[in-house]
Amino acid sequence: MQKSRLDFLKRYMQTICPTGFEEEASRVWREEADAFAERTWVDQHGNSFAVVNEKGAPRIMLAGHADEIGLMVTHIDKEGYLSFIGLGGWDVQVLPGQRVRIRTKDGIVLGVIGRKPIHLLDADDRKKVVKMEELWIDIGANDRDDAASLISIGDPGVLDYDVAKLRNGLFAARGFDDRIGAFVVLEAARLAAEMSPNAAIYAVATVQEEIGVRGATTSAFGIDPQVGIAVDVGHATDMPGMSKEKKIAGDIKMGAGPIVTRGPNVNTPLFERIVETAKSKSIPIQLHAWPRPTGTDARAMQVTRGGVATGLISVPNRYMHSPSEVVHLDDVENCAKLIAETIAGIDETTSFLPG
Repeated sequence: MQKSRLDFLKRYMQTICPTGFEEEASRVWREEADAFAERTWVDQHGNSFAVVNEKGAPRIMLAGHADEIGLMVTHIDKEGYLSFIGLGGWDVQVLPGQRVRIRTKDGIVLGVIGRKPIHLLDADDRKKVVKMEELWIDIGANDRDDAASLISIGDPGVLDYDVAKLRNGLFAARGFDDRIGAFVVLEAARLAAEMSPNAAIYAVATVQEEIGVRGATTSAFGIDPQVGIAVDVGHATDMPGMSKEKKIAGDIKMGAGPIVTRGPNVNTPLFERIVETAKSKSIPIQLHAWPRPTGTDARAMQVTRGGVATGLISVPNRYMHSPSEVVHLDDVENCAKLIAETIAGIDETTSFLPG
């Protein structure tokens, strides 16, 4: 990956973007898009848009959701400890002992998620699964007034992790689900802009996917696309203990190419076009079958207005919804390239009618 693209990815991933509080990341995304897009804007819901060849036809929407799972402060007790709930779906077992960044009106406040030490738990409690209501955030406050001078009820937070380079093209970060998808759709639009497309290409960094694909619902209605491609992360199964999961999620390897989903949530002619493009351009792909609406922005796009010819392409991801999700940069680049090549040749005569 070019240094300029990697630098942007790192800067983008360092933003705090819990679902419902995507403003900072959306601003960074639009600033990057301004370098090549004809127009960028944000809607009342918080979705960010960048359009290429706006007068072209048909309208193609590329959606990657910017939001990540996070935390929200619900209560400050008299000692100054913070109670919290999850924004999006957490495996609560990963939370005890984690450092957090709480976004307040005056900036970031650091804290630690506390739990009673194992030495002080009785034998039965050691065997129990921890619950979120049994945890708290310690910001080092003296008392409630001290904490309340910094923290407001409803302040959002994320775990205190940035991007880390591993080996062999792998990178770890919090929030690759799915800011990597929002990165990919912007990169795909940039690449497509260099191919003189016939279609109008709308890249969208959607919001609130983690609580019900809400941003894709409103942005797709606003754009009214004829074609839509959602970009999310998909489960890699090349790790220990996944033999059973491979029968459901597929045999998905890191670095082996984007995941292309086939099933009721995907338009068959568009799926076939994506696969054929991958073959003709020698882009590696991995196929994934899913028998019902997916838990991605594709679910909302497909059924907006009178229906949209929808596809789903995913970046293989290890350890989803954890503090250190892992992706392979080759998969990221190939995902953007596959989308750009697929949509570059679409024009008003291209049919996506099934059958």
